[in-house]
Amino acid sequence: MSLYRDDGIVLRTQKLGEADRIITLLTRTHGRVRAVARGVRRTKSKFGARLEPFGHVDIQFFSRGSELVGRSLPLCTQVETLAPFGGILVHDYDRWTAGTAMLETAERFADHEGEPAVQQYLLLVGALRTLAAGEHRAHGVLDAFLLRSLAVNGYAPSFDACARCGLPGPNRFFSVQGGGAVCGDCKPAGCAVPSPETMRLLGALLTGDWSTADAAEPRHCREGSGLVAAYLQWHLERGIRSLKYLEK
Repeated sequence: MSLYRDDGIVLRTQKLGEADRIITLLTRTHGRVRAVARGVRRTKSKFGARLEPFGHVDIQFFSRGSELVGRSLPLCTQVETLAPFGGILVHDYDRWTAGTAMLETAERFADHEGEPAVQQYLLLVGALRTLAAGEHRAHGVLDAFLLRSLAVNGYAPSFDACARCGLPGPNRFFSVQGGGAVCGDCKPAGCAVPSPETMRLLGALLTGDWSTADAAEPRHCREGSGLVAAYLQWHLERGIRSLKYLEK
């Protein structure tokens, strides 16, 4: 029997029995963790409100084995709030839906329970903090998070040099299956031809150049979001369900 303490972001919750919940978190040290929080659906629960999606928490687990994952789920025994992102995002539909897509994406990339996912965790915390601050457009923050998540997981797209032969850019074609920007000699059939401004925008979002990203026109933002969603879906092999609510 062991006690573990970690900090993490609540990704989602599921009802269990009459008063319990299964909580899925992305933690700093233990990666994705699923744990049982007993009695949190009761009105008198001491920490039920802290274990809601978007919650950044310091949490203690009790596990019967030597690891946090296994055949039986660990128990949440103590929770302290570090940052209540959900209470801020809930008042803005665009930021809430963008944040929901971030949570779903983070869970997909941290697909194997118990594996360290420190970079993904830090990306998620930083993105939610930026989203809650409201200094940049919600869709831009989401696209930046998606691109950087792809990068830290080994799928960084190119928006300048040819992803296949390395020809210096700018290159006008974009191939989802080819790794991003491609030259005329390397382009496969059916690749996209985005505007140069869209390619610059996506490059700025990947590198954190917010002055360039914030100055982009809405039409280039829409085109860029479509490319990011297609590229993400290709590498995850299925789409992120939350993205369809942003499109509305």
